[in-house]
Amino acid sequence: DDLICDAMLSQRDAEIALSPGFRWGGSLLPGEPTTWEAISNATAITYPNCYRMEMTGLQLKEILEDVADNIFHPDPYFQGGGDMVRIGGMGYAIDVGKPMGSRISGLTHLKSGQPIDASRKYVVAGWASVNEGTQGPPIWDVVRNHVAATKTITIKPNDAVKVSGA
Repeated sequence: DDLICDAMLSQRDAEIALSPGFRWGGSLLPGEPTTWEAISNATAITYPNCYRMEMTGLQLKEILEDVADNIFHPDPYFQGGGDMVRIGGMGYAIDVGKPMGSRISGLTHLKSGQPIDASRKYVVAGWASVNEGTQGPPIWDVVRNHVAATKTITIKPNDAVKVSGA
């Protein structure tokens, strides 16, 4: 997930990256080559376009709140399931025990270390949009180009998301 987000941040010249919370295929162990097959295993879907657009800080918070509600709603009939959206370039805290609208806090732009401003527009890259007509290169090309340009992939431990209330 972090590699995909890093690829979108660099290849799509974005401040923040959003990646869907699904994965299939095998994981790569440290030292294994990042092959085309491995990239395909993690990104092969029929709606792969990697968009680049502006979103306000408020929109980003609302997206995270909405996804979190699908997972952590107290009434199981309202749980849509799935996994939390993966994010690059931004950190936040989530309290899964709080109600919709109150779960997400402490949004921080990682590069600047500054709090996310609700009214500021941020350049966001993402993929797996179900909106018709989404424009942008397929995510597998974005990741492949990033891997080719980077040569050696180093993924540092990611502690940008703080989870509580579980």
